[in-house]
Amino acid sequence: MLRADRQQVRGRGVIGVVDVGSSKTVCLIAAISPGEAGPANIRIVGLGVQPARGTQAGIITDLDEAERCARAAIGKAERMAGVTLEGVHVSVGCGELKSQTFAANAEIESGVVEAGDIGRLMAGGRSFAERDGRRLVHMNTIGYRLDGNTGASDPRGMAARRVTADLHTVTAEEAPLRNLMVMIERCYLSISGVVASPYASALAVTTEEEQRQGVTCIDIGGGTTKIACFANGQFLHASVIPLGADLITYDIARALQTPLAEAERIKALYGSMIGAQSDEHETFSYALADEEDGGLYQATKAQLARVVAPRVEALLARVATQLDRSGMRPYACGRIVLTGGGSELVGIGPYAANIFGAPVRVGRPMAISGLPQNVSTPAFSTVAGLLMASTVSGAETMAYDVPKSAPPKSYLGRVGQWLMEAL
Repeated sequence: MLRADRQQVRGRGVIGVVDVGSSKTVCLIAAISPGEAGPANIRIVGLGVQPARGTQAGIITDLDEAERCARAAIGKAERMAGVTLEGVHVSVGCGELKSQTFAANAEIESGVVEAGDIGRLMAGGRSFAERDGRRLVHMNTIGYRLDGNTGASDPRGMAARRVTADLHTVTAEEAPLRNLMVMIERCYLSISGVVASPYASALAVTTEEEQRQGVTCIDIGGGTTKIACFANGQFLHASVIPLGADLITYDIARALQTPLAEAERIKALYGSMIGAQSDEHETFSYALADEEDGGLYQATKAQLARVVAPRVEALLARVATQLDRSGMRPYACGRIVLTGGGSELVGIGPYAANIFGAPVRVGRPMAISGLPQNVSTPAFSTVAGLLMASTVSGAETMAYDVPKSAPPKSYLGRVGQWLMEAL
């Protein structure tokens, strides 16, 4: 069997990633070529996609159903790649993700900062983040201060009596995270690492220049909307709102008295945030729910717009409120990037620009060799970013390795490998 660990990935190897979403579960298997890490050295060799079962708003509600769904997606990807995985990297969007920034301090007795001093800072930061029973999903260093002076990117070997690390962490509630880990392990896989879902989506669709200038990525999924903020090239905020594009589908189904599958089709084909005078006269046909004669009924695009627009407006307003509460508006909202399946609604970009008062574009995952065209869409941004985060050396998502001589006893202990690696 092939082990997808970081040592193998840095040379030549195979890595597997799994994204358990509200509308689908996706497994990607990629071959990693030697050389400088990046999308150019990643080639997709296996893909498995299954409609989500046993999950709601990103949370596992039926362990058996979620397991069967994940097994089907993973098995399909393994057969396509011709490999059997031992471990996978997993995206985490459940557990009411909480993002915070704080400072960790350490006194330097020797007068010179050493690797052990940085390790103490990271351990202290982790302990602080995991108070109140929460579990760390992500931690990145925003910057260091030596004796109060800023500007040190790597303080090791520098003289100081006190070193301070400004840290950003993302934590999750233990129970939902544990259920996700249990479900993956019931698929006979170990957890190679975890990545915060908002970070993964942003990594797939935003550029380094946007991250330096300040950007917010909004991933509108089926059951959740994920937010990630960057400024000065640093990941500064993540949150998940338990509302998504499925609500638009439910509204259409209710208003037109049509089955959910038909409502989803109507949303994809005729849903739009751009109005025109002709919409009052342009009609589309659809089937009513529980109709045995198979008759078709008609509605106008204007009628559909009156159903879709209020829901989209309410969802984006909720995102705007969340950004105001986070304090990220002045730093990370110079540009907005929409992604996720909900971002494919026609005209949502200009509509969102009016709400946020900033330039908005719809982002697709960056090109990865072997990724089929039909999945190179905003709906697959999270799993594409998960793959990038799990393979790029120095990524801000995994860093703390559990000692092999003392294997962790708990499920969560096996995923204590994701502190900041670029120390």
